[in-house]
Amino acid sequence: MAVSIGLAMMRVMTGISIFWLVVPGYLAAIVMSFFVPKIFTAIAFDSGGVASGPMTATFLLPFAQGACEALGGNVVTDAFGVVAMVAMTPLLTIQMLGLLYQLKMKKAAQETPPAPVDEEIIEL
Repeated sequence: MAVSIGLAMMRVMTGISIFWLVVPGYLAAIVMSFFVPKIFTAIAFDSGGVASGPMTATFLLPFAQGACEALGGNVVTDAFGVVAMVAMTPLLTIQMLGLLYQLKMKKAAQETPPAPVDEEIIEL
């Protein structure tokens, strides 16, 4: 979440268009949703609004507005998109976790030892 807050504040300070940050992020989230297990996609899209909503509305929006006004920017255009940036972070991170989980499960399935044969029972 710190990365998205940093990117949002960098956007406030430099005036970079929101489309350069939000569109690739959400496109990556949508593309990853085709490759990760469905449970990870559901959790990711659900946590995007739940985990970041209260913190963003309470602390980050006033912070972005104050930074924008201190720099002499337009609050409406420059501080817009802070919520979208913060809500995008859980989408990407949880789906990346889903990709790692899927890769580990494939690797574990390939490395499973063969089942012991009944004739190999050792009596003590």
